[in-house]
Amino acid sequence: MKWIGFLSLVALSECLVTIPLTKIKSMRESLRERDLLSSYLQEHPYSQAYRFLHRQEGVTVEPMRSYLDLYYVGTISIGTPPQEFKVIFDTGSADLWVPSIYCSSPACATHRTFHPGKSSTFLSTGRPISLHYGSGSMTGLLGSDNVRIGDLVVKYQAFGLSQTESSKSFEYGVFDGILGLSYPTMALKGTTPVFDSMWKQGLLSENLFAFYLSTNTEMGSVVMFGGVDHSYYTGELKWVPVSRQGYWQITVDSISMNGKVIACDGSCQAIVDTGTSLLIGPNYHIFNILKIINARPTSTGEYIINCNTIRVLPDIVFTINGVGYPVPASAYIRRGQSNVCYSNLDDSFGHSLWVLGDVFLRLYFTVFDRANNRIGLAPAVA
Repeated sequence: MKWIGFLSLVALSECLVTIPLTKIKSMRESLRERDLLSSYLQEHPYSQAYRFLHRQEGVTVEPMRSYLDLYYVGTISIGTPPQEFKVIFDTGSADLWVPSIYCSSPACATHRTFHPGKSSTFLSTGRPISLHYGSGSMTGLLGSDNVRIGDLVVKYQAFGLSQTESSKSFEYGVFDGILGLSYPTMALKGTTPVFDSMWKQGLLSENLFAFYLSTNTEMGSVVMFGGVDHSYYTGELKWVPVSRQGYWQITVDSISMNGKVIACDGSCQAIVDTGTSLLIGPNYHIFNILKIINARPTSTGEYIINCNTIRVLPDIVFTINGVGYPVPASAYIRRGQSNVCYSNLDDSFGHSLWVLGDVFLRLYFTVFDRANNRIGLAPAVA
């Protein structure tokens, strides 16, 4: 496995801190290189479907796709003295968790683990927690400690310490844990998510964060807390109201190709999710798009496309709040090994929600504005 860089913080102004992220090799590519992809998908047939987060009673449960592909990873630390972990900054979930020394699963043996006894500021609640995914699950205990992101220190932050991680996606993934950035209604009952803690503890000048995801480069991606660095996008930010406060959910007016509406006629709902790599949509509409671009299925459930067609295939245009956001073929098709090209589209296995994952977010700088419950979009700089 490779290539997670470290996370540092750059203070650009009083109101903005920028956290560099590192893009790493996709898990799908790593499994394919080891000839493990086909067997993995047979053992975990729902790993390509939405992920269902089943938490304790009284916590909102919403579907979201499990991540099997590209990740953007940064480094945080927990405890005193700090213990470092590589995490996915995920707008599709709200909780923070990392592996712990109490975990005996294979996934924990290949990742860094938190040692409560080595932190003078750790507090245990003794409360059990559980997160279930389509391809596996995590169980553990809830604790609290100081969490450092760059030189922001969030005190008494609740987080999960895993005891079991029953998933090969966790075992083969090059991230240790997940740091959720969705609304607090998604969080474990009685806990405050990391971003909400930042705001409540007066660490930020503005109640928002933003993502810039680099294209085809390992370095250069950033997540920003407390402000927006305008050098990462062109033109003006276009604002979209959040339609439901849980995931970062918005209304899409329509989806079209060559000026013809091919999906979402009369509007539909979509989730803006940094923890999902692909563009996800309802079965019928995704299969219709795959037919339009002449994609062919493989034994692993992926779809391959003639690489020579990338330069001639039309954009997929998402019209959101009256503004068109084109996604070109060079984005919704990816090149694999031996000049084989794969679709970056996937179906949602019976669900009506669309998911605008990293395929979309690499094209558009995205601001998540909690103060006004809206999302800002603008073309990202190349």
